[in-house]
This record gives sequence, C-alpha cells and structure tokens, in this order.
Amino acid sequence: MSGCTSLNVSSSSMPVTAPLQTDVKADVEVGEKISGTASVTKILFFTIGGDKQFSDGVSYGGSAGGGLPFGDPVGKAKSAAAYKAIESSGADIIVAPRYTVETEDFVVFGTINVTVEGYKGTIKSIK
Repeated sequence: MSGCTSLNVSSSSMPVTAPLQTDVKADVEVGEKISGTASVTKILFFTIGGDKQFSDGVSYGGSAGGGLPFGDPVGKAKSAAAYKAIESSGADIIVAPRYTVETEDFVVFGTINVTVEGYKGTIKSIK
C-alpha cells in the first residue's frame, strides 16, 4: 500500500475587511501557555475512535462537513483538542490558538493528529 503524510500549521486570523462592532466589553486575563491534542482515525468516509468530548460553537475553518458525506474529521479533531486544552487548564477561552494538523492518508484509511497551542484566557468580567 502506498500513502502520503502531510503537516499543516495554522493560526486563526481575521480578514482586514471584516469589521466587528459590539457594545459588549470583556475583561480577559491572559495566562500561561496551554495545549491539547486529539487524534481520529478514518476509514473511507467514516470517522472511528477518537474522543467523546468536544468544544462546541467554534468555527475551525473549512467548509461545513469538510466536503465529506459524514462530517469533517479535521474539524472533529480540532474541537476535541480545544476541549482538552480548556478542560485541563481551567481556561474560559484559548487566546491566539494555533492548530498543528498531521495527517497520514493511505487512501482507504488514515489518521489525523491535531495539537492546539495558545494562552489560557480567563474572563474576569463582561459589561
């Protein structure tokens, strides 16, 4: 069998043309560096194994469903890694998250390993 391995490192950014206005002010204390890792295995179009707890309500980029009929395995791994980073550190949010995605794809099956790194964000007040 032949396959390929790829590595992708990304960080979230906001397009210059996307203005955001809100009257809500949050006081966030930025703490130490935090990280979390997750892994999923895919066979054909199905994702098996992996984690059972995920961060919800966050866009991890890409198209909804990842172009696959059964969801986006990379988004699922990113969500699980973010959950682990937040849960293990006691953070409210991850400040400046950076995702490293490693994939090993052997056509019929493959693995996706994701690590998220950022800083612990603790919300002190919201006005």
